[in-house]
Amino acid sequence: MPISTASAKAKGRNLQKWARDKLLAQFKALEPDDIKSTGMGQGGEDLQLSPAARKLIPITVECKARKSLALYSFMSQAETNAPKNVEPVVIVKADRKKPLAIIDAEYFIKLLSRKKK
Repeated sequence: MPISTASAKAKGRNLQKWARDKLLAQFKALEPDDIKSTGMGQGGEDLQLSPAARKLIPITVECKARKSLALYSFMSQAETNAPKNVEPVVIVKADRKKPLAIIDAEYFIKLLSRKKK
C-alpha cells in the first residue's frame, strides 16, 4: 500500500526536525532560531541557517526520508566488515558523478563540531 502524501511529508518534516535538533544540541552557542526547518514543498535548503550558524556549520542540508534506499545495504556490509570501534564509511559513485561518502549522521555532526574546536 503506497504511503499518503501527508504521511510522506510528515516523514520528511520529522527527519528535518531531527537534524535541526541534533545540530543545535552539538553546537551549544546557537539559539533555537539559528537553525530552522523549512516547510515541505518550499524550495531551497531543508534547514535554514542564520549567519551565526553558517559560520559554525558551513554546510547545506538536504533531508530525504524514504522507505528504502540501497545505501542501507551498503552500510550494513561496511558495518559487518568493520573492526571493533571503527566507524564504517561507504564510498559510492554513479557514472559521470562525483564520489560520495556515506557515514552515520550523528558521527557526521560530531565531526563538524570537532572542526571548529
